[in-house]
Amino acid sequence: MISDQAILDRTVEHFRSRGISLPTLAQLADPSALPAGVIAALKHVEPDESQALNLFRVHWYNSPDRRGLVSVPAHLVLTQEVTGIAAPIVVLLGDRFPMIGAHKVLAAYACLVRRLVTGEFDPTTQRAVWPSTGNYCRGGVAISSILGCRGVAVLPEGMSAERFEWLEKWVADPADIDRTPGTESNVKEIYDRCGELQADPRNLILNQFSEFDNHLAHYRCTGRAVQRVFEECQAQQSELELAAFVSATGSAGTIGAGDYLKDEHGTRIVAVEALECPTMLYNGFGSHNIQGIGDKHIPLIHNVMNTDLVVGISDRDTDSLNLAFSRDEGRAYLASERGWDPATVAGLEHLGLSSLCNILAAMRTARALDLGAHQAVFTVATDGAAMYRSEAEKTLAERFDGSFDGKRAEEVLAESWDGGGGAQELVLSNQDRERIFNLGYFTWVEQQGISLADFEARRSQDYWRDLRGRLAETDQAIEAFNAATGL
Repeated sequence: MISDQAILDRTVEHFRSRGISLPTLAQLADPSALPAGVIAALKHVEPDESQALNLFRVHWYNSPDRRGLVSVPAHLVLTQEVTGIAAPIVVLLGDRFPMIGAHKVLAAYACLVRRLVTGEFDPTTQRAVWPSTGNYCRGGVAISSILGCRGVAVLPEGMSAERFEWLEKWVADPADIDRTPGTESNVKEIYDRCGELQADPRNLILNQFSEFDNHLAHYRCTGRAVQRVFEECQAQQSELELAAFVSATGSAGTIGAGDYLKDEHGTRIVAVEALECPTMLYNGFGSHNIQGIGDKHIPLIHNVMNTDLVVGISDRDTDSLNLAFSRDEGRAYLASERGWDPATVAGLEHLGLSSLCNILAAMRTARALDLGAHQAVFTVATDGAAMYRSEAEKTLAERFDGSFDGKRAEEVLAESWDGGGGAQELVLSNQDRERIFNLGYFTWVEQQGISLADFEARRSQDYWRDLRGRLAETDQAIEAFNAATGL
């Protein structure tokens, strides 16, 4: 498994000199297995600082103050009183992850750690390049900072101001923020820039859309976190079923959790995209503002042939709800007129744009499948509302002329929440799956140079089952690496 022993030796020394140990993916899937000394030491480490111990917080089980551990990942349960549908919608909260307040830091760690412990990446001479539409590149920059190497964020220039403000505080050099043309759906422009950067051997491109460790980390860690929340819910409602798992496909990392849940519970897997850019629904294209779900292509790591539904959500709905849920007037309306309980209203702070997209898609899924009160739909809130304050202000100015009150909150909820707004869905036949799978050919074979044989191999579920053997191999390599550092 070792790629270059000389690079590995330098990396071991680099980590030894800085006192850095690495968590295994098994530990991040079940952090109760972390060494007692690590758990104790973390109580004295700020969750958002560039400190190596924060690697051991890259999981779903952080406490509300993000210093300790909880036995069940943080989640919201949206009942019929809130959604108007019988099936409960259960939402895991990603903003408890350290440093970036989003779960993409897990994917970033998984993609880099295997390169480190096998001698594929030299932290003393190379730069880790993180192509992304927002949170993954922030996660990559944070992980790079912790490990004492250079991290480069490549992302569209039109992303939220809060993302760039965060990056400016974390990068080693302002030049390490590489802005590409466009907004959320301009992924090819990111690829083109990475193609230029790849010409320099000092740059390692960690493309979340084609890094299978992204899929594997979510299969193991996010899949098990969802299962743990389901077990907690089932303890209160014994007949509950894990009927569906919903995830916007972005890089198609998070939806890998659905593969785990289907293996364990027969759960249906639902892929979500922006209705303004309906790539899976219609082979369509366009621009949208559901930040965190880049599209106009099919990610290489999306197990398309295991997907059951596609749902399209409009950014008009996510933008409007982001405004309504973040304004005092909107929250007052929800409490007084809709009767939402205080805990649910308070929980809205955990929901960013793609989180709202996932929830709307989960509600649409429950309607499309005619799910009942004992059939839960699970999804994730990838990040919180704090990342989109500036986007709410844009919506306020552009769509509501700077004025928002309870009446307008009522109109937003009626249009975008009740009935799911402009959402559309497609229950996939095998022919639909083949069509979506084939669409990936043009990106990966014609543009990105993936061999046709490697591309085609992904049609078979045997390919994905065999891939999971890499999880044990990676953890063994991490353990051997830690042993070599003597820490």
